[in-house]
Amino acid sequence: MEGIVTRRVIPSDNSCLFNAVGYVVDHDKTKASELRQVIAATVASDPEKYSEAFLGKPNEEYCAWIQDSEKWGGAIELSILADYYGREIAAYDIQTGRCDLYGQEKRYSERVMLIYDGLHYDALVISPFEGAPEEFDQTIFEVRKDRTIGPIEGVALNFVKEQQGVSPIFWFQEAGEHAQATGHVNFQEYR
Repeated sequence: MEGIVTRRVIPSDNSCLFNAVGYVVDHDKTKASELRQVIAATVASDPEKYSEAFLGKPNEEYCAWIQDSEKWGGAIELSILADYYGREIAAYDIQTGRCDLYGQEKRYSERVMLIYDGLHYDALVISPFEGAPEEFDQTIFEVRKDRTIGPIEGVALNFVKEQQGVSPIFWFQEAGEHAQATGHVNFQEYR
């Protein structure tokens, strides 16, 4: 593995999950609106699979709800986006040190990585060196026969563990600064 695991910060605008996925797949941090529409269309196209019991609200209501830029995404949206892009999405949780892998049952040949601190998603990438410009980020990784992405997986997990002691205090400080700068104060999980 060449390079270092780097956390690319995604703006805290209630669309961080969608924009983080957009970044790791397309190097585009402004995909939220498009990806919200993809999710709504997927859910609307299969009301049996995406039932009220599964979604926590009626299918039609969910479809309108997920397109609201103030609403947050989570596991349902990540599983749909993994299928949409035909890639596994690894979401590393700083609080638990756990990695939730979406799309693994489909045995996709590539994987992208996100990092989640309990309130916010950022992109997890391999950068060639400290401070390298984002255009040099490697964001898509080949899934090997053993269903891992090789040494990168362990390095990413170690990075996440290092973030455990930093994140909550740092995040709340960052959230406070963000709220002060933008007037944005909706920092709560949607489920």
